[in-house]
Amino acid sequence: MKLHTLNHIALALGLTFGATAFADTMTKAEFKDAKAKIEANYKAALVPCDSLSGNPKKICATEAKGNKKTAMANLDANNEPTVKHQRQASDAKAEAAYDLAHQKCQDQAGNAKDVCIKEAKAVKVAAEADAKALMKTSDANKDANKAITKEENKASEKASEARSDAAADKTDAQYKVEKEKCDALAGAAKDNCMTQAKARFGK
Repeated sequence: MKLHTLNHIALALGLTFGATAFADTMTKAEFKDAKAKIEANYKAALVPCDSLSGNPKKICATEAKGNKKTAMANLDANNEPTVKHQRQASDAKAEAAYDLAHQKCQDQAGNAKDVCIKEAKAVKVAAEADAKALMKTSDANKDANKAITKEENKASEKASEARSDAAADKTDAQYKVEKEKCDALAGAAKDNCMTQAKARFGK
Protein backbone atom coordinates (compact mmCIF):
# COMPACT_ATOMS: atom_id res chain seq x y z
CA MET A 1 0.00 0.00 0.00
CA LYS A 2 1.41 3.40 -0.95
CA LEU A 3 2.16 5.99 1.72
CA HIS A 4 -0.28 8.57 0.34
CA THR A 5 -3.08 6.00 0.59
CA LEU A 6 -2.25 5.39 4.25
CA ASN A 7 -2.20 9.13 4.88
CA HIS A 8 -5.63 9.50 3.34
CA ILE A 9 -6.98 6.71 5.53
CA ALA A 10 -5.44 8.23 8.64
CA LEU A 11 -6.93 11.62 7.78
CA ALA A 12 -10.36 10.12 7.31
CA LEU A 13 -10.14 8.34 10.64
CA GLY A 14 -9.28 11.56 12.41
CA LEU A 15 -12.38 13.40 11.24
CA THR A 16 -14.87 11.72 13.56
CA PHE A 17 -13.75 13.43 16.76
CA GLY A 18 -12.97 16.65 14.94
CA ALA A 19 -16.50 17.10 13.64
CA THR A 20 -19.05 19.05 15.65
CA ALA A 21 -21.94 16.89 16.81
CA PHE A 22 -25.52 18.10 16.48
CA ALA A 23 -26.70 19.87 19.59
CA ASP A 24 -30.27 18.60 19.32
CA THR A 25 -31.41 15.02 19.05
CA MET A 26 -33.57 13.98 16.13
CA THR A 27 -37.23 13.13 16.34
CA LYS A 28 -38.10 9.45 15.94
CA ALA A 29 -39.39 10.17 12.45
CA GLU A 30 -36.21 12.00 11.44
CA PHE A 31 -34.05 9.21 12.82
CA LYS A 32 -36.08 6.59 10.98
CA ASP A 33 -35.87 8.54 7.72
CA ALA A 34 -32.11 8.96 8.12
CA LYS A 35 -31.64 5.21 8.64
CA ALA A 36 -33.80 4.49 5.59
CA LYS A 37 -31.69 6.84 3.48
CA ILE A 38 -28.48 5.12 4.61
CA GLU A 39 -29.96 1.74 3.70
CA ALA A 40 -31.05 3.07 0.30
CA ASN A 41 -27.58 4.49 -0.36
CA TYR A 42 -26.05 1.14 0.57
CA LYS A 43 -28.26 -0.77 -1.85
CA ALA A 44 -27.51 1.76 -4.60
CA ALA A 45 -23.77 1.43 -3.97
CA LEU A 46 -24.02 -2.34 -4.44
CA VAL A 47 -25.55 -2.04 -7.91
CA PRO A 48 -22.30 -1.33 -9.82
CA CYS A 49 -20.63 -4.18 -7.91
CA ASP A 50 -22.77 -6.68 -9.83
CA SER A 51 -20.97 -5.84 -13.07
CA LEU A 52 -17.59 -6.68 -11.54
CA SER A 53 -15.95 -9.99 -10.66
CA GLY A 54 -13.15 -11.37 -8.51
CA ASN A 55 -11.41 -9.08 -6.04
CA PRO A 56 -12.67 -5.81 -7.62
CA LYS A 57 -16.21 -7.00 -6.86
CA LYS A 58 -15.24 -7.81 -3.27
CA ILE A 59 -13.58 -4.41 -2.92
CA CYS A 60 -16.71 -2.70 -4.20
CA ALA A 61 -18.96 -4.59 -1.77
CA THR A 62 -16.58 -4.07 1.15
CA GLU A 63 -16.48 -0.32 0.54
CA ALA A 64 -20.29 -0.13 0.35
CA LYS A 65 -20.67 -2.13 3.55
CA GLY A 66 -18.06 -0.02 5.35
CA ASN A 67 -19.72 3.23 4.31
CA LYS A 68 -23.05 1.94 5.60
CA LYS A 69 -21.55 0.85 8.92
CA THR A 70 -19.79 4.19 9.36
CA ALA A 71 -22.90 6.17 8.41
CA MET A 72 -25.03 4.28 10.93
CA ALA A 73 -22.49 4.88 13.71
CA ASN A 74 -22.27 8.58 12.80
CA LEU A 75 -26.05 8.79 12.86
CA ASP A 76 -26.13 7.48 16.42
CA ALA A 77 -23.35 9.90 17.40
CA ASN A 78 -25.20 12.83 15.84
CA ASN A 79 -28.49 11.83 17.44
CA GLU A 80 -26.93 11.35 20.87
CA PRO A 81 -23.59 13.24 20.89
CA THR A 82 -21.94 11.43 23.77
CA VAL A 83 -18.25 10.54 24.01
CA LYS A 84 -19.22 6.87 23.91
CA HIS A 85 -21.11 7.27 20.63
CA GLN A 86 -18.30 9.34 19.17
CA ARG A 87 -15.87 6.56 20.12
CA GLN A 88 -18.13 4.00 18.45
CA ALA A 89 -18.30 6.15 15.31
CA SER A 90 -14.52 6.47 15.24
CA ASP A 91 -14.09 2.72 15.71
CA ALA A 92 -16.59 2.02 12.93
CA LYS A 93 -14.68 4.30 10.56
CA ALA A 94 -11.38 2.67 11.52
CA GLU A 95 -12.82 -0.81 11.00
CA ALA A 96 -14.31 0.14 7.62
CA ALA A 97 -11.05 1.68 6.43
CA TYR A 98 -9.10 -1.38 7.54
CA ASP A 99 -11.51 -3.83 5.89
CA LEU A 100 -11.26 -1.92 2.60
CA ALA A 101 -7.47 -1.65 2.74
CA HIS A 102 -7.18 -5.32 3.68
CA GLN A 103 -9.32 -6.33 0.72
CA LYS A 104 -7.23 -4.20 -1.65
CA CYS A 105 -4.11 -5.94 -0.34
CA GLN A 106 -5.44 -9.20 -1.79
CA ASP A 107 -4.33 -7.98 -5.23
CA GLN A 108 -0.73 -8.34 -4.06
CA ALA A 109 1.27 -11.44 -3.20
CA GLY A 110 4.05 -12.67 -0.95
CA ASN A 111 5.85 -10.26 1.35
CA ALA A 112 4.35 -7.22 -0.40
CA LYS A 113 0.89 -8.47 0.55
CA ASP A 114 1.95 -9.16 4.14
CA VAL A 115 3.46 -5.69 4.50
CA CYS A 116 0.35 -4.13 2.95
CA ILE A 117 -1.87 -5.85 5.52
CA LYS A 118 0.42 -4.94 8.43
CA GLU A 119 0.45 -1.28 7.31
CA ALA A 120 -3.35 -1.21 7.10
CA LYS A 121 -3.54 -2.77 10.56
CA ALA A 122 -1.08 -0.20 11.93
CA VAL A 123 -3.30 2.68 10.75
CA LYS A 124 -6.34 1.02 12.35
CA VAL A 125 -4.52 0.44 15.65
CA ALA A 126 -3.32 4.06 15.71
CA ALA A 127 -6.85 5.39 15.13
CA GLU A 128 -8.35 3.15 17.80
CA ALA A 129 -5.58 4.05 20.25
CA ASP A 130 -6.22 7.77 19.74
CA ALA A 131 -9.97 7.27 20.17
CA LYS A 132 -9.43 5.25 23.33
CA ALA A 133 -7.11 7.88 24.76
CA LEU A 134 -9.58 10.65 23.96
CA MET A 135 -12.42 8.79 25.64
CA LYS A 136 -10.36 8.10 28.77
CA THR A 137 -9.19 11.70 28.86
CA SER A 138 -12.78 12.91 28.55
CA ASP A 139 -13.88 10.62 31.36
CA ALA A 140 -10.96 11.81 33.47
CA ASN A 141 -11.82 15.45 32.89
CA LYS A 142 -15.46 14.79 33.74
CA ASP A 143 -14.41 13.20 37.01
CA ALA A 144 -12.05 16.07 37.70
CA ASN A 145 -14.85 18.62 37.46
CA LYS A 146 -16.62 16.90 40.35
CA ALA A 147 -13.60 16.28 42.50
CA ILE A 148 -11.16 18.19 44.68
CA THR A 149 -7.55 18.85 43.72
CA LYS A 150 -6.48 15.37 44.80
CA GLU A 151 -8.98 13.77 42.46
CA GLU A 152 -7.95 16.13 39.66
CA ASN A 153 -4.39 14.88 40.02
CA LYS A 154 -5.63 11.31 39.70
CA ALA A 155 -7.56 12.28 36.59
CA SER A 156 -4.43 13.82 35.11
CA GLU A 157 -2.49 10.62 35.80
CA LYS A 158 -5.23 8.58 34.18
CA ALA A 159 -5.12 10.74 31.06
CA SER A 160 -1.32 10.50 30.96
CA GLU A 161 -1.53 6.72 31.26
CA ALA A 162 -4.05 6.61 28.42
CA ARG A 163 -1.74 8.61 26.16
CA SER A 164 1.17 6.36 27.11
CA ASP A 165 -0.88 3.25 26.28
CA ALA A 166 -1.88 4.75 22.94
CA ALA A 167 1.77 5.49 22.11
CA ALA A 168 2.73 1.91 23.03
CA ASP A 169 -0.01 0.48 20.80
CA LYS A 170 1.20 2.60 17.88
CA THR A 171 4.82 1.57 18.44
CA ASP A 172 3.91 -2.13 18.53
CA ALA A 173 1.89 -1.82 15.32
CA GLN A 174 4.72 -0.04 13.49
CA TYR A 175 7.25 -2.58 14.78
CA LYS A 176 5.15 -5.39 13.28
CA VAL A 177 5.24 -3.59 9.93
CA GLU A 178 9.05 -3.29 10.02
CA LYS A 179 9.40 -6.91 11.17
CA GLU A 180 7.26 -8.06 8.24
CA LYS A 181 9.50 -6.12 5.85
CA CYS A 182 12.55 -7.82 7.34
CA ASP A 183 11.01 -11.22 6.65
CA ALA A 184 11.51 -10.59 2.93
CA LEU A 185 15.27 -10.62 3.54
CA ALA A 186 17.63 -13.46 4.46
CA GLY A 187 20.85 -14.11 6.32
CA ALA A 188 22.89 -11.19 7.58
CA ALA A 189 20.66 -8.67 5.82
CA LYS A 190 17.62 -9.97 7.70
CA ASP A 191 19.50 -10.03 11.01
CA ASN A 192 20.69 -6.47 10.49
CA CYS A 193 17.19 -5.38 9.52
CA MET A 194 15.72 -6.92 12.69
CA THR A 195 18.46 -5.39 14.86
CA GLN A 196 17.70 -1.93 13.48
CA ALA A 197 13.96 -2.44 13.89
CA LYS A 198 14.33 -3.56 17.50
CA ALA A 199 16.62 -0.64 18.28
CA ARG A 200 14.25 1.83 16.63
CA PHE A 201 11.19 0.63 18.51
CA GLY A 202 12.90 -0.33 21.77
CA LYS A 203 12.24 -4.06 21.51
